[in-house]
Amino acid sequence: MTKTSEKRIIAMIPARLQATRFPRKLLQDLKGKTVIQRTFEAAESTGLFDAVYVVTDSDEIFDEVVNFGGNAIRSTREHECGSDRIAEAVEEMDVDIVVNVQGDEPFIDKSSLQKLLQVFEADSKKEIDLASLKTPLSDSDEITNPNNVKVITAKDETALYFSRFPIPYPRDTNANVTYYKHIGIYAFRKSALMDFYTLPMLPLEAAEKIECIRYLEYGKKIKMVETSVKNIGIDTPEDLEHARKILG
Repeated sequence: MTKTSEKRIIAMIPARLQATRFPRKLLQDLKGKTVIQRTFEAAESTGLFDAVYVVTDSDEIFDEVVNFGGNAIRSTREHECGSDRIAEAVEEMDVDIVVNVQGDEPFIDKSSLQKLLQVFEADSKKEIDLASLKTPLSDSDEITNPNNVKVITAKDETALYFSRFPIPYPRDTNANVTYYKHIGIYAFRKSALMDFYTLPMLPLEAAEKIECIRYLEYGKKIKMVETSVKNIGIDTPEDLEHARKILG
């Protein structure tokens, strides 16, 4: 296994059956395997993790993962978001770093995950609570699309805020500003994840419906890592057809 440290590092794939825009998408066929199996195998094949798990509240997804030989954990409680579901699953585990891999992204980029894990290797003072990815946006429709969460950062690349609105607001159109899309892949210190699990939602997170805002509201440090890789997620039936064409 190609590991970057002696830390115990695992990947967790939170998996819901009834996604709003594309229900049952994780069980859809993607060239002979379900989407969730493709994602699990992609995460495992990076060689970056001591273990990969799918955590779900669905009996169907649980059974599917077990049937293809993967590690499955059944949620015992109702959860508002993926971070809560993961936190419940790792609560009693002896782990240092937990990477949240989206269940609908079967084309995982190993280099991007390596960059996330390197954040913790370089953080000798343990000041960073979690790391996540961002990618530049240039198309105006993409910038204004509320489904694309945008992020702004400080000079040291720690996150200042996330929003569905274009941030910063372009009052001066001549300002040299690059807009960044937040890619929802996270690497957490376990301690930060467990804090998230026990702390109540505050107004900013409630308003935007962006879970990582909770970390900012409670003073956690989020290191953003830029990537040019365009992650291919499966949010619609059209995305699934596109993914099938990629696999040939």
